[in-house]
Amino acid sequence: MGKNWDQNPIYVIDFEGSVRSGIVEYGIVALLGCQIEGVETRICQPTGRIVPSELETHGISLGDSLDTAPFSDEWERFASIREKGPLVAHYASAENSMLKSVFAYPRVSKNWVRPGESIADWGPWLDTWSLYKTIATEGDSLNLQTLVRKNRLQDELDEIAQTLCPEGRQSYHCALYDALASALLLIAFCQDIKGGQIDFQQLAILSKSGYEQRKSASQSELF
Repeated sequence: MGKNWDQNPIYVIDFEGSVRSGIVEYGIVALLGCQIEGVETRICQPTGRIVPSELETHGISLGDSLDTAPFSDEWERFASIREKGPLVAHYASAENSMLKSVFAYPRVSKNWVRPGESIADWGPWLDTWSLYKTIATEGDSLNLQTLVRKNRLQDELDEIAQTLCPEGRQSYHCALYDALASALLLIAFCQDIKGGQIDFQQLAILSKSGYEQRKSASQSELF
């Protein structure tokens, strides 16, 4: 068995933006076991147009972001956290695609899932969407907000957000708020569902298992 999940830093991330506009906000939550060790977030200058539907979703206008640095300035920050520990997201394939659209590869870093191996990749990712997919029953919603409320984490999330999130960015579809929501879901999964005794390899296997379930379900709908 590998290193238990609470013995190494984990970095939960979330992005707001799109292929069209680029990443316009990021949020990072550094976890060590059940403790939040730190957070980082900022709005980023878009690389393209922010269309009305996106503005309605994340609330970041061109005026909010025009005088900020682009996300491409964040190479060192993201390469550094990848060296320190695994990355986590809710529906991680989306975050991975957005990150790779700017930085194709990180520096060579520890695999984290396979001790002793190194890899030049942002993954293997831990995915809270996929983790909860493995225990969901048919018809269950895996929407971030729904899972937070189902696991009775909403009050805790809002309390933490009041302290850690920037003013005006303390709701869903704000990058740090969503990253905090994913972090609480990861803690709940590891503690309540697996009794806290789960390592990175097991989390990665379950993340992949949930992804395969999602992929299989999507393919079945084609026939």
